[in-house]
Amino acid sequence: MAKLNFGGVTENIVTREEFPLEKAREVLKDETIAILGYGIQGPGQSCNLRDNGFNVIVGQREGKTYDKAVADGWKPGETLFSIEEAVKRGTIICMLLSDAGQMQVWPQIKNLIKAPKTLYFSHGFAINWNDRTGVVPPKDIDVIMVAPKGSGTSLRTMFMEGRGINSSYAVYQDATGKAVEKTLALGVGVGSGYLFETTFKREAVSDLTGERGSLMGAIQGLLSAQYETLREHGHTPSEAFNETVEELTQSLMPLFAAKGMDWMYANCSTTAQRGALDWMGPFHDAIKPVMEKLYHSVETGNEAQISIDSNSKPDYREKLNKELEAMHNSEMWRTAETVRKLRPENN
Repeated sequence: MAKLNFGGVTENIVTREEFPLEKAREVLKDETIAILGYGIQGPGQSCNLRDNGFNVIVGQREGKTYDKAVADGWKPGETLFSIEEAVKRGTIICMLLSDAGQMQVWPQIKNLIKAPKTLYFSHGFAINWNDRTGVVPPKDIDVIMVAPKGSGTSLRTMFMEGRGINSSYAVYQDATGKAVEKTLALGVGVGSGYLFETTFKREAVSDLTGERGSLMGAIQGLLSAQYETLREHGHTPSEAFNETVEELTQSLMPLFAAKGMDWMYANCSTTAQRGALDWMGPFHDAIKPVMEKLYHSVETGNEAQISIDSNSKPDYREKLNKELEAMHNSEMWRTAETVRKLRPENN
């Protein structure tokens, strides 16, 4: 474990060179890793662990998601089971169901999760707000977390490319004295690029803030506001989309992802640099109060309760699909479909 300095703050960082795959296999050689849920994180983590040589089984209800697991090579009765059966067979129980799914299934499986089993999460939600979720693990088991900082799809894609998504890790309960070692082994096993230390609370709060902020909510709000402004002032859909989304994702994001925002600025025109430097302040000042309001809403548990209330309704999936469909059918994202077809790699 290395201690690295980030802007004057020292953090614990673990790389795959420090904790190689061979060590991870040795740590978990006697474990049966039971992945519960095959939705967002389940496929990527389970398939990566399997391909890395670990003993993995999947627990999933029958239906479309179950059929996807079968298509991915999980065999009913051998490596694919009901959720309850997977919990019984597993020694490390990985709660990769949705937050709502974890709340729903917990009463059915909590009496099956006993020492010496380990309970694993990839999000701090259920534990950090367990006064609201009801997910309270027994005190005599290890409770750990590896949280990839990206979607399960990206985790799998980058693994197949020989790369890895960075992940945070945390230990909530260390009943055996071996929780940290198991956590790091699982982090390496699922294909993390490197691992940085956190807590269940910090992960839950930062994750909900990021999703509602720059990663999803704020970025969609910013893009749609700029696109609408350009369209309302007579610019065509193609021009508005290219200036709002296409240039950002295809040209500029790879630059600042590689070497930082200053590098991206340096590789743009002097006119662009001057304007960006002048306007980043007003944008920051306008957005910062919204971010503070968002953070307070997350930290106090208000956002968690909104999610719990919404996702517990029987028609939540139907309403969600309608909202996503409305976004898909907006002019900006319909324009995106045409623009993507015009990219050189698609012609």
